[in-house]
Amino acid sequence: MNTRSTRFIHAAALLLSIAALQAASPWSARLRATYLEIVDKSSAFSALGINFAENAVKVNDKFIPELDVDYAFNDTWSAELVLTIPQTQDVSLAGVGKLGSFKHLPPTLLGKYRANPGGAIRPYVGAGVNFTLIWGGDLSVAGVPLSLENYSVGLAGQAGVDVKVDERWSMNFDVKRVALRSDVSAGATQLTEARLDPWLFAVGASYAF
Repeated sequence: MNTRSTRFIHAAALLLSIAALQAASPWSARLRATYLEIVDKSSAFSALGINFAENAVKVNDKFIPELDVDYAFNDTWSAELVLTIPQTQDVSLAGVGKLGSFKHLPPTLLGKYRANPGGAIRPYVGAGVNFTLIWGGDLSVAGVPLSLENYSVGLAGQAGVDVKVDERWSMNFDVKRVALRSDVSAGATQLTEARLDPWLFAVGASYAF
């Protein structure tokens, strides 16, 4: 092979490498089926002449859809925005029954570290902050309206693994814990603090753009 041909091959290989780097996108998206498991912690309080014990306030568990957008700064560090659609949760009180429901939207922003660079199996851990909007509360006990705070801000943690299927697609298994809390009040009187602090167990698929 002559020198001119060798130079041509080297130049072509360089151009292909540059094109591949330019084509690679830092963005990916995940679609997950997520089980929201509420921890259901609350402080003891008195109402209606009844002394309610700790953890008397209950919020239902449920499956929710989850859409996540991920931006990779490099092969190990990324930021992930966790999204869903507005959710409705039912609230009950031990010994009384259902109090009503409320709506919430809980976006979460996480910074993530992914191990095993270049591997087909990529475990990761993440930490960040959750901001939950709370509205549409329709809660009452014995005809007395109850209210929740309008939002909750708390820390969030995450661990999971991506299993590569091909150059674009991966399977994903993920667990998160979120600090989510709200005072429960009757008028200007705070009755208790509901510490929901949910676990989120998820499985889904990831697509790299």
